[in-house]
Amino acid sequence: MSDDALFPLELVQPEAHDAGPRLIAPGAVHVPGWLSAEQQRWIVGRFSEWTQGPVPLRAATLPGGRRMSVRTVCLGWHWQPYKYTREATDVNGRPVLDFPDWMVRLGRKAVADAYASGADPDGSLADLASDFTPDAALVNFYDDGAAMGMHQDKDERSGAPVVSLSIGEACLFRFGNTNTRTKPYTDVELRSGDLFVFGGPSRFAYHGIPKVFPGTAPEDCGLSHGRINITMRVTGMS
Repeated sequence: MSDDALFPLELVQPEAHDAGPRLIAPGAVHVPGWLSAEQQRWIVGRFSEWTQGPVPLRAATLPGGRRMSVRTVCLGWHWQPYKYTREATDVNGRPVLDFPDWMVRLGRKAVADAYASGADPDGSLADLASDFTPDAALVNFYDDGAAMGMHQDKDERSGAPVVSLSIGEACLFRFGNTNTRTKPYTDVELRSGDLFVFGGPSRFAYHGIPKVFPGTAPEDCGLSHGRINITMRVTGMS
């Protein structure tokens, strides 16, 4: 049976949703508790499959030789600093897994829910949901001590929103401005099941993960330790 048939609850909003969307900055929205525990467990199962290849989970090496503390497996397109390729030329040269259709639908629903009434006051972002067709995902795993410095997601040739999903241990997510890695920024605690979408005027804002909080993964999320973060993007490439 295909992944598309197996994704639980047909992507509906869980009844135990913690709160409505929170506008963090223009175009940047936090939706707590967006994924149900069942959906989280199902995605954790897919993550286990993705890490078995053809390209394994790996820590990318930045220019200058420093290795990232976060390990990543990619779908659709392979990201390496600072470009996208179809083959993992910095790992083993093999093509990455296809971007799954169910993730396209999930990403589209994520943008629609994030930019629902209240989080998009002037309605300028509403059309982004129907047009959102992600073709790449960076699936990051944060183990003990892993963090990510302030950076912009600007390797894409598209200004479409970025969709971020969190599963496992909670983290401190620092969301900044489009001009500098320093203040002003807003610190947001992202917990298991949370959604964060940033597009429009916040699409190229600096952001990072200064800290993951060990031991905070819910027992029913499917992950015993660490944090999985899926970021869906539109590369604008063919």
